[in-house]
Amino acid sequence: MNAATVHADRFAGKSVVVTGAAQGIGLAVARRLAAEAAELTLVDRSELVHEVAAGLGAHSVTANLETYAGAETALAFALERHDRIDVLINNVGGAINFKPFTEFTAEEIHAEITRSLLTTLWSCRAVLPAMTEQGRGVIVNVSSAATRGIHRIPYSAAKGGINALTASLAFECADAGIRVVATAPGGTEAPPRRISRGTPTPRTAQEKDWFQAHIDQTLASSLLKRYGTLDEQAAAICFLASDEASYITGTVLPVAGGDLG
Repeated sequence: MNAATVHADRFAGKSVVVTGAAQGIGLAVARRLAAEAAELTLVDRSELVHEVAAGLGAHSVTANLETYAGAETALAFALERHDRIDVLINNVGGAINFKPFTEFTAEEIHAEITRSLLTTLWSCRAVLPAMTEQGRGVIVNVSSAATRGIHRIPYSAAKGGINALTASLAFECADAGIRVVATAPGGTEAPPRRISRGTPTPRTAQEKDWFQAHIDQTLASSLLKRYGTLDEQAAAICFLASDEASYITGTVLPVAGGDLG
């Protein structure tokens, strides 16, 4: 993270919840928010989130956001610590399998939708009563440019659902003082994952070709012909979460080098 791009007190006095904060984009967002004085609650299914939180002076809670009970638990924890939730950043998600749609089993399709749509849907539902009572709030959903992509169709469908959720919820919640926005990251460089998404290692030449094809398509669809960085994704998310974006709602911002998804 470039210190010159950090706005030191942009989130001072703001209670911010980040889901999927143990690694990847969520971790980069948490680090930037901590540098910008947010009062953080970090959520993840992995115990690693406590290590991250300790390093940032944040609160943390483990929860399975694939269930409504897990989302309720996480948001209740944040409310107990800070008495309010000003910003919720829904970052949990990620494609599990990379292959033609006809190769997906029913169980695999269900897993993709649960991971990349329902986690955000449940968290939005869990946070809205508190934000409505406050008369203010911001929800930032992390979608994907892969709504137009190959070899991850169930994931694409889930992220298309995130886009629809963002637009409709913004419409419904505007009178309550709640903004709902999203980013749509493209391919993003990241260190090796400390927690697996459960993606099987390609074994056959065909499986390796299927996996490589989605990478090739991602790069070809970007006008800049490169992957983004974690800091580039975090910068866009934090902008939309901040008061600088106070007249933006219902919008999905592509952060994908010109790929509009």
